[in-house]
Amino acid sequence: MRLPYWLTALRALALTVALLFFTLPILWMVAAAFKSTAEFSSLASPFWPQQWTLTHLKSLLNNGVGARLFNTLWVAAGATALSLLTGFLAAYTLARHRFPARLDSLFLLLVLLIKMMPPMMVAIPLYSLLKSLHLLNSLTGLMLAYQVYTLPFCIWMLLSFIRDVPLSLEEAAAMDGAGLWRRLRYIVLPVCAPGLVATAIFTLIMAWNEFLFALLYLQTPQQFTLPLFIANFMTENQVYWGELMGIGLLSSLPVLLVAGFVQRYLLRGFAVSQK
Repeated sequence: MRLPYWLTALRALALTVALLFFTLPILWMVAAAFKSTAEFSSLASPFWPQQWTLTHLKSLLNNGVGARLFNTLWVAAGATALSLLTGFLAAYTLARHRFPARLDSLFLLLVLLIKMMPPMMVAIPLYSLLKSLHLLNSLTGLMLAYQVYTLPFCIWMLLSFIRDVPLSLEEAAAMDGAGLWRRLRYIVLPVCAPGLVATAIFTLIMAWNEFLFALLYLQTPQQFTLPLFIANFMTENQVYWGELMGIGLLSSLPVLLVAGFVQRYLLRGFAVSQK
């Protein structure tokens, strides 16, 4: 059934307004990163820079933004990989095995409760644990601390995707002599690939933007991640808007590039999760 012309036009208008609502702040951030300091001080400053400058980006480079970008990438990628690996195995076990006295449901409830806890409730116990393991002020320790929230998220997400894989496919492969690891590699993983990509993107964003644990567990500037590095440009006396917009631009590019490359799998993952 074809929609009336006025309804189609109304939907197009609503989508345009929504698109502008979400893209205008991003465009303003990009434009502001190339504005001069004088333009920030002017209330009559136009949307786009009158004189494009790389001063703020050069200042970031001179202050070591590259090292902080690498730290963030290392921690986020490591936390995502570790969460996907352990979360996938845990979700497969919960989806394919029966537990006595509904222990699987109890475990899922526990995972959900951990995910719902405020960060400060687990921050102090994690601090004591990392200190006893001599992992304070290390990117490895921060990577492990992120598992408190990224791992429960991965388990919940991947569980629904694995349950959608027909059990008959695995049974047929088992009758042909395929072991557990071969079934996981050649049947479950390919079918769950869109779900894995979608889960990986969301987990990467969670670890990429995390601030509290990085603030508590990292002590030297050389170990700082981008969220901590951003705070250096907000002081009591002045806010360095140009540097803030520049680092916002630099910190968003890697995630956008990754999401762009895996967009096809990401959309398929969303479609499967809605079933």
